[in-house]
Amino acid sequence: MTTDEGRTTLLLSPDELLTTTRTVRKRLDLDRPVPMELVRECLEIALQAPSGSNRQGWQWIVVTDPGTRAEIGERYRRAFAAYAQAGGAGGAQYEGERAEVQRRVGESAAYLADRMGDVPVLVIPCLRVPGGRLPEGNQAGLWGSLLPAVWNYALAARARGLGTAWTSLHLAYEREVAELLGLPEDVRQGALIPTAYYTGETFRPASRVPLEEILHLDRW
Repeated sequence: MTTDEGRTTLLLSPDELLTTTRTVRKRLDLDRPVPMELVRECLEIALQAPSGSNRQGWQWIVVTDPGTRAEIGERYRRAFAAYAQAGGAGGAQYEGERAEVQRRVGESAAYLADRMGDVPVLVIPCLRVPGGRLPEGNQAGLWGSLLPAVWNYALAARARGLGTAWTSLHLAYEREVAELLGLPEDVRQGALIPTAYYTGETFRPASRVPLEEILHLDRW
């Protein structure tokens, strides 16, 4: 099917869309501009997600200015370097095929970290939090009112030929990024979603731990 502007929306079944919306890092097209109206379409779909008591407390920062993207990208690069040095990006804790998969993930994550500031669109989903202070107790209820909308955005982007990656390492510099973007004190960032057209069409379901290893019926 096509949109009113003539852009193609991929004919994916719900299962195909859900199982082939993958993290895109090396295959983000850093040179092709992304029309803002396309980002707006994806955000309109994001807003259909559920939120606690239908509060819809989300706020969305879309960053396209090259200088601002570069500033955010540099902070992300520094945060990733610390993460990788601590062993978080590789596959050393795994064995066999899983170790090789994680090694490739680490390589692609490092690739994106070096180029985050070059991605045409950076989307930062946020929540308004009273006083700007995160609760000490149930944060699942808080972020559960934002993260489904972020996933809606990623799904809508995939259906429109855009690739995304769910990242959050920039939050090591959350205050600096907030000052850079002029965020009010009561607005907290939840993620950083690089968005660009992707190259290639080989998206497929990922290998996952067998369901029987993680499924518990009635009790542990």
